[in-house]
Order: sequence, then C-alpha cells, then structure tokens
Amino acid sequence: MINKQFKGRTLFVAVSAAAMLMAGCADMNLGNMSQTQKGTAVGAGVGALAGAAIGRDAKGAVIGAGVGALGGYVWSKHMQDKKLAMERATQGSGVQVTQTPDNQLKLNIPSDISFDSGRADIKPNLRPILDQFASGLSSQPNTEVRIIGHTDSQGSDAVNDPLSLNRAQAAKQYLAARGVDPNRVVVAGRGEHEPVADNSTDAGRARNRRVEIFLGERSNVATR
Repeated sequence: MINKQFKGRTLFVAVSAAAMLMAGCADMNLGNMSQTQKGTAVGAGVGALAGAAIGRDAKGAVIGAGVGALGGYVWSKHMQDKKLAMERATQGSGVQVTQTPDNQLKLNIPSDISFDSGRADIKPNLRPILDQFASGLSSQPNTEVRIIGHTDSQGSDAVNDPLSLNRAQAAKQYLAARGVDPNRVVVAGRGEHEPVADNSTDAGRARNRRVEIFLGERSNVATR
C-alpha cells in the first residue's frame, strides 16, 4: 500500500513538473536558461508525460523524461544563426521561417515561388533560398532535414500524391548537389491530405500548395 502511494505521489510530481515545463515553453518564461537548456528541459517534460501515459506509473514517467532529454532536438547558436540567415534570404518572398515547438527550423514555401502548377521542376526563385539553406550543413553532422510536399484538393490522389513526393524529391536532389548528405534528408509527399486552409477558395488552395522543409539538430549526447 505504501509503495502504491509512493508511486502515485511520484507520478503526480513528474507529470506536474512536465506540465509546468511545457507551460513555461509556451509562455517563453524559462528564466535565464539558454536555448539549448530550454529545449532539453522541455524535451524532458514532454518525455515524462509520454512515459507516464504509456507506462501508467512513476517508472514510466522517469524513463520518458530521460528519452525526452536525450532524444529531442536542441536550439543551439548554430540553429539561431541559421534562422536569422534564412529570414534574410527569404525576406519579401512569402516564405515563412519559424522555430517549431520541438526546436526545429521550419521553412513554409508557397507554390508561387517553388513549383509551377502540375510540375516538380524547381523554379528559379527557390534556388537561392535552397542555396542558403544548404550553406554550412555539411559541417554540421548532427543536423537532420525533412522535406514534405503538399498539394491542394484539385485533382485525384493518383496525381497529387506522387506530385507532392516528386517535389520533395526535387528539393532533396538540389540540396544534395550542393553538398548536403542525402542520407540525412527524409522526404514525404502528403498530397492534399494535410491542408492548412480551406480548399473551397482560391486563396485557401494557394496556401495548401506548399513545400515544408524542416531542419533539426540533435544533441551530441543523442547521437553517440
């Protein structure tokens, strides 16, 4: 009985701490911690929640916290510098450059500067953006890249699914030609299945036709 009470109290503490960490991330109020420390702390909190939910006990929360701390992405000075460089390179282009909640750098690239309708050939306006993105990545072995292509709802899945994948593949090949290790780049095509806007309007369809590029940096501990 005592052991059960101890587990219950420990689980409550672990989950409460994780919730506080997540809330702190949302409010950007983690004191004087560095960006890397913030990422590790929040990763630990998220891991604790996941471990508790899966394991349903304090042990699961502790294991989950370890996985979150070691397995997540970090927001290092390199990542911050890369974000600033991409913001400069994409200024006025319509490309959105953001830091995701799990510390990845995300480029949301609209179709009007990336690919012509129905085609997977990279347009000239996208090339300097990809050039800047590729710059320096060969010297950062802990980084990982994901490229995801999307379409609007016009046309069938038989057309849109391979088209979205071919666009992601084209971006990968372009980066590889500029020194990015293709083994560190994962691609996917989601077709029309992950819209971010209403496909019943021209403006909404234009937002849904996009390519998303993610850059994540693993901590040295996680890659050992």
